[in-house]
Amino acid sequence: MTKPGRPLTELDKSEVLGGLFAVWDSLDALLDGLSEPDWRVTSPLPGWDVKAVVAHIVGTESFLLGIAAPEPDVDVSALGHVRNPIGVMNECWVRHLSAESGAGVLARFREVTGRRRKALAGLSDDEWNAATTTPSGPDSYGRFMRIRTFDCWMHEQDIRAALQRPSSDGDLDGPAPRLALDEIAATMGFVVGKLAKAPDGSRVLFELTGPLARSMRVAVDGRAQVVDDFGGAEPTATIRLDGLQFTRLAGGRPMSPARDQDVEFGGDKDLAAHIVERLNFVI
Repeated sequence: MTKPGRPLTELDKSEVLGGLFAVWDSLDALLDGLSEPDWRVTSPLPGWDVKAVVAHIVGTESFLLGIAAPEPDVDVSALGHVRNPIGVMNECWVRHLSAESGAGVLARFREVTGRRRKALAGLSDDEWNAATTTPSGPDSYGRFMRIRTFDCWMHEQDIRAALQRPSSDGDLDGPAPRLALDEIAATMGFVVGKLAKAPDGSRVLFELTGPLARSMRVAVDGRAQVVDDFGGAEPTATIRLDGLQFTRLAGGRPMSPARDQDVEFGGDKDLAAHIVERLNFVI
């Protein structure tokens, strides 16, 4: 049994699964009918084309069904874009499926996500809220599935960037992007405190614009924490940018050319700029 050192995150099962299933449906529609050259278009992720991105999703969902990663034909840990054990597992699936047609990889995606839908829908509340190991450390299985929603949605945006079919405002008005942004927001204390090392007393306001508009606040009082408000105090540093662009930076991706790329800093502009430089928290 995994024993977390912090309270488990309790999330509504129907809400999270609604978002996860929605992004799988969106990916299915995006990939349906792609030509073989489209499947080989380079993605924003080093070393991966569109097919590799989908192979990665297939591999992760297969792992969650208890299916072991295939044996690689080379030492994938020596590849320049593989940085950790998770990357090794990802690359095993990417190389294993690289020789398959795009249509074949899409069929695998449909098969594995279909099995996962049934397994997830059948989870009891106790199983949903149980402690497990997640990419963000020990937490609830529900939190893990919100991370899966974030990961799949980010990869949908990677594929859209590769194919030059960016998300419309309507595409961004749904449960999956909102849950993905919720997951990113939960990490901002870590980003501001641990990665950017904002000094004690800092109050950082993220103002996101566009279809993913929201405000996020991080206060540093001994440790950095996401807060609902600053208790009437003004922020000491403000970062304002398009919400989709914020997700791209948080995921270590290039900004989308289809949306406003301006980033505005207020208050302590040096600190604000330093935080943006440290936004990438994805392992």
